[in-house]
Amino acid sequence: MEMTGMTAAELRSKVMQLRPKVAVFDCDGTLWDGDAGVGFMNWSLEQGIVSRSTCDWIDTRHRAYRAGNVNELQICGEMVQIYAGLREEELSNAAARYFAESVKPQIFPEMKALVEDLRGLGTELWAVSSTNKWIVLEGMRAFGIAPERVLAAEVAVAGGVITSEIVDVPTDEGKAASLRRVGLAQPDAVFGNSIHDLAMLEMAVYAFAINPSPELLEAAKRHSWTVFRPQGAHSMSSDIS
Repeated sequence: MEMTGMTAAELRSKVMQLRPKVAVFDCDGTLWDGDAGVGFMNWSLEQGIVSRSTCDWIDTRHRAYRAGNVNELQICGEMVQIYAGLREEELSNAAARYFAESVKPQIFPEMKALVEDLRGLGTELWAVSSTNKWIVLEGMRAFGIAPERVLAAEVAVAGGVITSEIVDVPTDEGKAASLRRVGLAQPDAVFGNSIHDLAMLEMAVYAFAINPSPELLEAAKRHSWTVFRPQGAHSMSSDIS
C-alpha cells in the first residue's frame, strides 16, 4: 500500500492508469482543508442570517455532539434545518460569498488537478458530503462537477423557501445508500478522508484515503488502500465530512 510519502504525481499516475468510469469524492478534508459545514454554520450565525434563539439552540446541540451525546446523522441534519424559513436564493448567495472567502483558498491543488485530469478523461464525477448542499454546490463549481451529481445534506424547498423537511443526509452508511439510490453500487474510484466515508470507500473497486483521520488510516491499513496527504493538509480534528 502506498503510504503518506506518495507524491501528487504518483497519485495522479495511479488513478489515471485505472481509467475509472465513475469517481466519487467526499469534500471536507478530501478536496479542501477544514470543515466547510461547521465553518459556514458559524459564519452564518455571526452574520445574523438566523435568529438568536436558533443560534443558541444549534450551539447547544453542537456542544452535545462534541461531547458524544448527539450522533453524526442528527447534527448534520440539524445544521441544515436551522435555515428553515429563509429564501433559498438568500442562502445560496451567502454560501457563494462564504465559499469564495473562506473555502476556496483551502482547496488542495493536488486534488483539483486530479479532478481536472479525470474530467478530461471523461470520468463521471460525483460529490458526496454530509455538509449542507448550498456550500457543496458552490464547491463543485470550482471542480466542474455537475449539480445533479452532488449528494449532500439537504432539506426540501417549497416556493423558494427553505423548510425543515430532511431530503438526505449522506453520512456513514448513508453515503453508500445515497450512491446506491442513484445507481452507483460499485463506483470505480472513491476518495474520502474520515471514518464517516468508510461505507462508501468499502463499496469502491479502488479506494483512496486522502488526508485520513486516525480512524480512517487504521481502516486503510486493514484494507490496503492507497493513502495520500496533500501538502499543507491538517489531519481533520472533526469527523464531520
